[in-house]
Amino acid sequence: MSQAVTLTTDIFIVGSGAAGMSAAVSASASGASVIVADDREVPGGVLRQCVHSGFGLGRYGREMTGPEYSEEEFRHFEQSSAVYFPKCRVISIGSDRTALVSSPDGLRRISFIECILASGCIERPLWSLPVAGTRPEGVYTAGEIQEMIEIGGYDTGDRIFILGSGDIGQIMARRFVQLGKTVIGMAEQKAEPGGMKRNQEECIKAYDIPVILNSTVTEVHGFPHLTGVTLRHLDSGTEELIECDTLITALGLEPDKSLAEGLKTSDGYPEWLHFCGNADFVHEIADSASAQGEKLGRSTAEHILVSRKEV
Repeated sequence: MSQAVTLTTDIFIVGSGAAGMSAAVSASASGASVIVADDREVPGGVLRQCVHSGFGLGRYGREMTGPEYSEEEFRHFEQSSAVYFPKCRVISIGSDRTALVSSPDGLRRISFIECILASGCIERPLWSLPVAGTRPEGVYTAGEIQEMIEIGGYDTGDRIFILGSGDIGQIMARRFVQLGKTVIGMAEQKAEPGGMKRNQEECIKAYDIPVILNSTVTEVHGFPHLTGVTLRHLDSGTEELIECDTLITALGLEPDKSLAEGLKTSDGYPEWLHFCGNADFVHEIADSASAQGEKLGRSTAEHILVSRKEV
């Protein structure tokens, strides 16, 4: 096995979404050296697959789609002195302040003073629930199917059922209708729909999406492809079969802190490790993640520079 090439930087950032890019820009502008690694080929994170509007008002003062917002953020990122490593997966982050990174050119070991995790969040899949039945084709998380459609150009089935009424579930329900699909309904276990009021108005109400409250999916049917789901009404305990060929889950998001698991002690995480964007907490809008990244990048760089002057 070839030996890892060692690189040194002031700040190592994992992830080049809204938070990661803005952190890199402000940190490098403050005088720190910055390396950013991301496993995707181009920066932007999930912004590139969010073709709907709703971005940019807070940060740029105008309504933008996700790709437009990403392009604007990338313009600043590209003009910064930050070094970008695409198609690189961070394998581990050690307590000795080094990160092992797998790249197309081989292994890299990056030595840093401070590390910012802007690795986004993960979706809760259907199989995190006590759902019976087989595991057929046609079951996707909302973010997964969004990427397949908007970036991969894939098609889906024609009769869609959605479990969960969060923002991304509502946005994808609207998108399916725009693509000529039939959205049979959305199941929500609570007594009212989730998500932002704006999405409820612009997605559910504007596109007449049926929302079945106090309900959940308890079983999936069909193999090798989905043919339907069992819907349980939680208030009455009754069940019904919903025929569909695609099930989309919008069960919520969790910050992705997996790279930091081995670093946590009873006292918490090391002082040199920072979380940003959706890796810290799930932001309602990308503008907020960018603002947090900008602030964190600047303060982290200033801390390093002040420490050097004191030596």
